[in-house]
Amino acid sequence: MARFPEAEARLLNKKICMTCNALNAPKATRCRRCRRSNLRVKAREGRGM
Repeated sequence: MARFPEAEARLLNKKICMTCNALNAPKATRCRRCRRSNLRVKAREGRGM
């Protein structure tokens, strides 16, 4: 992860659209690109082993 809490918050405090994979603001309720409400919080840990 990032070394500084400020940098980590800036990189990871986002929402991802499950439809078009666009990055959105953390307080967004709808996607800025496709306007759908299918958002998830960006993963804070890697998915690999």
